[in-house]
Amino acid sequence: MSVNLQGLKDNARKTAITELQACMADGTSLSLALKQAHWNVKGPNFIAVHELLDEVKDRLDPQIDNMAERIQQLDGVAVGTVEEVARATRLKPYPTDLTSVADHLREITDRFRSYGERVRAAIDTTDDAGDASTADVLTEASRQADKDLWFLQSHLD
Repeated sequence: MSVNLQGLKDNARKTAITELQACMADGTSLSLALKQAHWNVKGPNFIAVHELLDEVKDRLDPQIDNMAERIQQLDGVAVGTVEEVARATRLKPYPTDLTSVADHLREITDRFRSYGERVRAAIDTTDDAGDASTADVLTEASRQADKDLWFLQSHLD
């Protein structure tokens, strides 16, 4: 049985599902990169960065979940398998040979910038298509991503 939300044109629904799915793919890739960094980081400020990476992941994952749930509300199918995320993400593959705090933070902040750019573009696209509710879900994700980027970047400056 479908949710069949009323007041949304079919184009708005399809556009929102496509944009949410793209943001989910990048967000999931970023979440896994955060865990890779968390597991392997070493050096000055280790414990602060190690814990920060987990805290950032803990804030990112609910945003991805909100996107997946919005896809369901729009009668779509949220796709988040590792195989599909690897195929769909625009984020570059995360290096697995890093250990230094600075190297991990540079790689993570680069990916946060790319993720934020994608989410901001999706906000405009879904709003222009007529789905302000999806744009709002994405706006919340964008605000959190920008704040977490600031936290992470502050360790490099």
